[in-house]
Amino acid sequence: MGGAPEEKWVLMATARSPTNIAVIKYWGKRDETLILPVNDSISVTLDPGHLSATTTVAVSPSFRSDRMWLNGKEISLSGGRFQSCLREIRSRAEDVEDEGKGIRIRKEDWGKMHLHIASFNNFPTAAGLASSAAGFACLVFSLAKLMNVKEELSSLSAIARQGSGSACRSLYGGFVKWQMGNAPDGSDSIAVQLTSDSHWDDLVIIIAVVSSRQKETSSTTGMRDTVETSPLLQHRAKVVVPTRILQMEEAIRSRDFESFAKLTCSDSNQFHAVCMDTSPPIFYMNDTSHRHAYLF
Repeated sequence: MGGAPEEKWVLMATARSPTNIAVIKYWGKRDETLILPVNDSISVTLDPGHLSATTTVAVSPSFRSDRMWLNGKEISLSGGRFQSCLREIRSRAEDVEDEGKGIRIRKEDWGKMHLHIASFNNFPTAAGLASSAAGFACLVFSLAKLMNVKEELSSLSAIARQGSGSACRSLYGGFVKWQMGNAPDGSDSIAVQLTSDSHWDDLVIIIAVVSSRQKETSSTTGMRDTVETSPLLQHRAKVVVPTRILQMEEAIRSRDFESFAKLTCSDSNQFHAVCMDTSPPIFYMNDTSHRHAYLF
């Protein structure tokens, strides 16, 4: 590492990642640490201009520790999920040069460098809009950009998955499938793009935020309780979802809105049924959601 005088330079990278809405849902992990799901899922990536996370990552010899700010408030980076993502990206880092600033960072030096991370969501956090999906996708992509990581998006999706499961899908636009995989190490549990964001141009998705209040039961806790206590989840994962995945892929390919809407609503209803089948029951719909749940 060399070039500019120590303590004088900062190197930054910025990325923006959209949130995604699942049309065949992910609920339940078979491995908590690696975040491996019990079934495949399919989502649609939303317009980043409306619902997205923007993250800037910076490295400098003057930084004495890794630090992160979310929406202007400093948060801890000690959690295992953040550390997993940082460790995986650092292990794939390459040499970086900035001739204009006279900076050269060798790939073996990235493990010694500290990072400052600032992330901002333009929508409520932990209110059911997959803020962690956008946030971890953006974190992984911006870190990969900063550290000159040359992995394909599919490989980056496996890293983002270790931060938040749904984050693997937010690395792509359009319709995205998260393949649950079978490998114990999670190497084949990756996201793949089914269609580009221009495939279904006349499909408009409207998000109505009826409450910005944080969920009473976090997704992590809720999934763990469901896996441990819900017989319906096992039936859903083994019998219902595999058929729905094929039907949804066909509906998306053919732009068959009637089939798409019915499958989406049916899967959403079963998701809430699984939550109610959990002990103790989980309720994610509020009174406003109930009143408008069956418009379609």
